[in-house]
Amino acid sequence: MSHHRGSAGRLRRAVLTAGVTAATLVLSTLVGAPARAAGAVYDPIPETPTQSRTGLVLQEYADFPQSTPNPVPVDNRLVRKARINTISELPDRSGRRAVPDLNGNLYLVRDGVPHVYLDVAATFAPQFFSGRGLGQGFGYVAFHPEFGRNGRFYTIHTEQATLATRTPDYAQPNTIYQAVITEWTATDPAADTFAGTHRELLRIGFAGQIHGVQEINFNPTATPRDRDYGMLYLAVGDGGQGYRNGDPQNMGLPHGKLLRIDPRGTNAPNGRYGIPADNPFVSRAGALGEIYAVGFRDPHRFSWDRATGRMYLGHIGEHAVESIYEVRAGDNFGWSEREGNWVFDKTATNPCDKLYPLPADDARYGYTYPVAAYDHDPAADWNCTSDVGVAVAGGFVYRGRALPALTGKYLFGDLVDGSVLYTEADEMRRGRGLAEIHRLALYTPAGDLVRMRDLSAPGAPGDPNRVDLRFGTDAAGEIYLVAKANGKIWKVVGTRTVADGDVGRTRVTNTGGARNWAPVTPSKWRFEGNQVVLAEAGEARPGPRRPFEYAVLTKGPAWTSVRIDAKVRLDTPVEVTNRDVIVVFGWQSDTQYYYAHLSTDNTIYPHNGIFKVDNADRERIDHQWNGRSRGANPAVTDAKWHDVRVVHLPATGEIAVYVDGHKDPLMTAKDTTFTSGRVGFGSFDNVGRTRNFTVTGTPS
Repeated sequence: MSHHRGSAGRLRRAVLTAGVTAATLVLSTLVGAPARAAGAVYDPIPETPTQSRTGLVLQEYADFPQSTPNPVPVDNRLVRKARINTISELPDRSGRRAVPDLNGNLYLVRDGVPHVYLDVAATFAPQFFSGRGLGQGFGYVAFHPEFGRNGRFYTIHTEQATLATRTPDYAQPNTIYQAVITEWTATDPAADTFAGTHRELLRIGFAGQIHGVQEINFNPTATPRDRDYGMLYLAVGDGGQGYRNGDPQNMGLPHGKLLRIDPRGTNAPNGRYGIPADNPFVSRAGALGEIYAVGFRDPHRFSWDRATGRMYLGHIGEHAVESIYEVRAGDNFGWSEREGNWVFDKTATNPCDKLYPLPADDARYGYTYPVAAYDHDPAADWNCTSDVGVAVAGGFVYRGRALPALTGKYLFGDLVDGSVLYTEADEMRRGRGLAEIHRLALYTPAGDLVRMRDLSAPGAPGDPNRVDLRFGTDAAGEIYLVAKANGKIWKVVGTRTVADGDVGRTRVTNTGGARNWAPVTPSKWRFEGNQVVLAEAGEARPGPRRPFEYAVLTKGPAWTSVRIDAKVRLDTPVEVTNRDVIVVFGWQSDTQYYYAHLSTDNTIYPHNGIFKVDNADRERIDHQWNGRSRGANPAVTDAKWHDVRVVHLPATGEIAVYVDGHKDPLMTAKDTTFTSGRVGFGSFDNVGRTRNFTVTGTPS
């Protein structure tokens, strides 16, 4: 059937709605994989995040110096410019912002200029280490809400167990490192360099080098009259002990839990902190009173919505699912019995057969499920025992005043590829399925459409494809994006609309009729009234890999800025999943042009995207392709007519493709190769038609 897409027998993944309780999906057979188990789920969330028409304008805020892990790392992912982990504002109205670097320094930033406030690594040398495991070192800092008066703040750092001089308060067997919570008291809270005292609150031993204590923080929505005021939350991972590890469900250990402690209390077993009387498990026999919620693998980041007080947590998955949870006291999020909204089978002999639909009696287990989630979408030949390279970075509900277009949106992202995402906070409700996830466009202040990989790549050592994205806020609730890759922080200073520009006023209509078109192979085309029909499938031609058959619109001029509006229909039967039509623009010759590929299949590189042919094989240029397996959601899945709009703004290089009148584009791209050209319609080796093909723009 197709010479450009791979097997014609490729099966389209069935659609699985949020909160799946039945039915399974079929994925193309993995290379060398054993037979699949009946009922196993291989594509838990078929839909990809939808592209938003909204773009964030990012202005560089601060640049941090090179830092070095200790010991020298063997994992290239630890080789970064600066392993900065977040940004937060000190609660003292000084305008200073705090940034921890995993390699040891606590920076304070004033007016975008960082300086070292405290060297945590030197304080705890030689035990301190940051050169093994992605989260080891000085991971986080939390300032007491009354820091300006009492000078207290709290840190989490890691020490090698073989060098540690203290015994952990809680530990997994065969501990290799210890996570230490420290309280610091500054003699002068207003000073720009720390001087004062410190004391240890809590020490936890881990048997692995990953999934330690990820974040510690105070609830910023709590007032002095609230019980939650001054209570310190700790997101404790499972220690990276694998999916057969039962510690996240073991109430006698802190691993895989969210803890809540009173740092000024004394009723904990070690006497150095307090266990709040209103914690949910203080009266349960055999349970640690510090536990606030259970069932986590890697609880990466958490935050509170300043308007509603709801707590949201980004949870990094094991096999397939990245989740956002709304957290309440006493919740059990299921790991490692559940991953996202699915049963996780720890006993599966085939490592691919991990996820299954929830049982009919699932309610009796009392698990809490995500309010938003996306999956890993691995390549078809993925080795199920390896890392896909997907991990959620939890964020914040925007409640600032500067950017009203973002109000009520929970901004978060993927820390590996740097995608910046959002959901509507009022859609993230427990028990109501999964909220829709949107992908935000990103712009420089000059109006250039970029990706975080573009911004973080210059000077980035180590893995050039890994952004190491994190999020932060200031006292006003404004949002910052943090990249370890090149040690920079950007502030979100504005919003703009994707491909929003005046294309011009010249308009060409009534384009039906053979006299208005120049097909590659005229015998394959019919012209029926206002319909332009590709009636016979095209065939591969000599030269670079490109669409097999198309017709160029000769009526009217060539265009610079242009908007194409048309109705399109695929005449190839719907049973054929690799069918397509294309809309051509920027056409200069048979080997130089852009095209938007509209297809039922979005699972391989040549499908359902925006492409460039420039005297070479077609190159995918859209921002929706994840680099391995999936692009934008399928454009056309039936035999109906569909409205398509393609916008090309050569001045900025922006391209956007819209389907069926949606305000958000299905696909976006930026490319400045072709600044003018003609437009057209066609396919690779399928049949289809267009009508009401209308062009508006500026003649070249």
